[in-house]
Amino acid sequence: MLTKKQHELLTFIHDRLAETGVSPSFEEMKDALELKSKSGVHRLISALEERGFIRRLPNRARALEVVKMPEQMSAKGKSPIGKAPDIMPVAANDILELPLHGRIAAGQPIEAIEGQDSLSVPAAFLGSGEHYALEVSGDSMVDVGILDGDYALIRKSQVAREGEIVVALVDRNEATLKTFRREGKMVRLDPANRQYEPQRYAPEQVEIQGTLAGLLRRY
Repeated sequence: MLTKKQHELLTFIHDRLAETGVSPSFEEMKDALELKSKSGVHRLISALEERGFIRRLPNRARALEVVKMPEQMSAKGKSPIGKAPDIMPVAANDILELPLHGRIAAGQPIEAIEGQDSLSVPAAFLGSGEHYALEVSGDSMVDVGILDGDYALIRKSQVAREGEIVVALVDRNEATLKTFRREGKMVRLDPANRQYEPQRYAPEQVEIQGTLAGLLRRY
């Protein structure tokens, strides 16, 4: 017999696969179940896997397949009560090709170069929305774990909340990766390295190009 949270997670995965063919990300599962951390999602997935309700697909990062559903569950009308679906939804290949738009400064602003390359990224790393990738140049964000040569995965957005790490386009030709703050009537872009000073601009000088959704690092 499943716990309430295990049942909720299984239902969420099943319904998402039925709708999109792609298993939800850990972040989406955490939010859907109102859990405080992804570690709780890991524990629930492990428990469901041990009981034979789901399985992880080989060679697909964090992709899941629903093997069976609880007999008492109707899956919101998708399956008759007392009978599991004849064909369970299977996760599609969850590797996405994101546009790789050159390099972005994690230091003083540098010109953002539009490139034609792409970067393969597990869909589980991303949430909803449209995304692109940028190669990080500089060391001004090292205190939050963003290093020179990392790939920043950016969710496209023209707005940002206080404290979010953003891609900010300054004076329409220079881009930088910084923490977004407001300081009176000014916009302040904060580094995460004591060797660098915050950058202050008038609001009309700064355009938000996206917010940080994830990070990839090659060793």
